[in-house]
Amino acid sequence: MAPTRHALSRRAFLAVVAAGLHARLQAQARITTADLGGATLFQGAGGNVVAVPGPDGALMIDGGLTTNADALLAAVKTATKTRRVHTLIDTHWHPEQTGANEAVGRDGGVILAHEKTQMLLGNTVYSAVGFTARVAALPPIARPTKTVRGDGSMDFGGQQVDYGYMPAAHTDGDLYVHFPKLNLLVAGGVVSLEEWPLLDYKNGAWLGGRVRAVEKMAAVVKPDTHVVPSVGRVMTGADIVRQRDMYQKLFSTMIGYLNMGMGPEDMAQRKPLKEYDAQIGDSSKFAYDALRSMMIAYVPD
Repeated sequence: MAPTRHALSRRAFLAVVAAGLHARLQAQARITTADLGGATLFQGAGGNVVAVPGPDGALMIDGGLTTNADALLAAVKTATKTRRVHTLIDTHWHPEQTGANEAVGRDGGVILAHEKTQMLLGNTVYSAVGFTARVAALPPIARPTKTVRGDGSMDFGGQQVDYGYMPAAHTDGDLYVHFPKLNLLVAGGVVSLEEWPLLDYKNGAWLGGRVRAVEKMAAVVKPDTHVVPSVGRVMTGADIVRQRDMYQKLFSTMIGYLNMGMGPEDMAQRKPLKEYDAQIGDSSKFAYDALRSMMIAYVPD
């Protein structure tokens, strides 16, 4: 019987190897690129990723899911003609943004994020809205090595790179990254044209934070600025202004509903954002979360 067990074990091993290779090839096939005029957009890794070349390696913003990290990093190196990722900026802590952290960290790259993102990545997160299971902490090598507390700027390969903190907007550690020379803004998970971005009211986010964040980005962009969200197609600065107006109007509406004693369930039925359903998707859950967040965080003047 021993030879039979050995043969079966060997076949099983080869099948696993073949399946793994096939999965990696499929993951690499899913990565697509688009030129953003000095930067490259990568899609298909689990979330949108942007990279620009530098003399000592690439600057990469967000890193997709862990299962796609190898394929993504290979694509980034090819597109930027670099041998490594020198700096990785996490716009926030979600798994769709931090999947390349460990590979970049092991290669000696700098991982930059807001200090609240660093805190969340170093601990198990239990109560994030939208996650059905707890999210485990990343290993130390994958956690941010450089943190910021507010807005700032740095130079990378001759490019001015500005970053802005958007408190309580999507998570409580969101950053945008702005390249003025490239007329490019990487917005993270705060906006999208294809889905209602998560409002994680159980971990610090609320509708007022979302409003302030989109107002802040609207003040940075031009109408033709390329805006890259975490999810979906590239937006424009004009789209950001329209979303600013949408969220400002919603905020005022929600204050009125609170004053009438309405609750989240009423929002899911009334759907104050229903005019946007055809474009962005069913707004019922977002409206529920928005009022729920205001019941937690809103303090009248």
